[in-house]
Amino acid sequence: MDFNLQELWTEENQSAVISAALQALYAVLILIIGLAVIKRLTNLFKNVLRKRGVDETLIPTLSGVLRGMLIVVLLIAVIEKFGADTTGLVAVLGSLGLAIGLALQGSLANFAGGILILVLKPFKNGDVINVNGETGAVQSISIVTTTMKTPDNRVIYMANGAVAGATIINFTQEENRRLDLTFGIGYEDDFDKAKDIILKIAADDERIHADPEPFARVGNLGDSSVDITVRLWLKGSDYWAVNFDMIEKVKKTFDAEGISFPFPQRDIHVFNEK
Repeated sequence: MDFNLQELWTEENQSAVISAALQALYAVLILIIGLAVIKRLTNLFKNVLRKRGVDETLIPTLSGVLRGMLIVVLLIAVIEKFGADTTGLVAVLGSLGLAIGLALQGSLANFAGGILILVLKPFKNGDVINVNGETGAVQSISIVTTTMKTPDNRVIYMANGAVAGATIINFTQEENRRLDLTFGIGYEDDFDKAKDIILKIAADDERIHADPEPFARVGNLGDSSVDITVRLWLKGSDYWAVNFDMIEKVKKTFDAEGISFPFPQRDIHVFNEK
């Protein structure tokens, strides 16, 4: 029997080789085009985030996550083009992702907290906030931690997971704040005179706003004193300076005008039993 290797190659293998070459070519084209599309989509995503006012610290992280996910999908598509079954690969990737998620549960919570903080912006660098009982000025916000400096110059690093889940008090987000003070005078003292003194001190201080006007009324009748509630509106940056100045000025003026600051007293009655 005649046996021609050239004819056997031509007839039996040529179509398979051409098919494999075309599949490889398609896979390379998909890879090249896919990478270009991913780059374009990533840049578009960055622009959308910037237009939405998302913090610049967060944009590289979010765009990197999107790019990584798209590349994984692209690689699966390329592998499928070579005729390989990707079902097992997808299952392995899913299991691997679950294992990584469980192992990094705490870190992922901090990561998610950082995203929430940077997107929702409950505070920004320079704001004075109270979180979990700690008060300080925000120094920096990263994707994992928030750094604060306290008034006594301590630096606190807080995990963003704990910060995002806590009650946050922002003292400087609004330009104006209300200062609440209480001054106690004796029951025998002239309340109207004390009230006029407080309001005059407030009116003479340019840092205290005239609108809303300063407020001074009896807030409580205590055991030993008549408590005057004072409410003043001012800029947040003047809060503590005005607080200390008001207390000092009221104390000095009350002393000069003969208005007393009573202290708790108790009458003791002694009975002699025979």
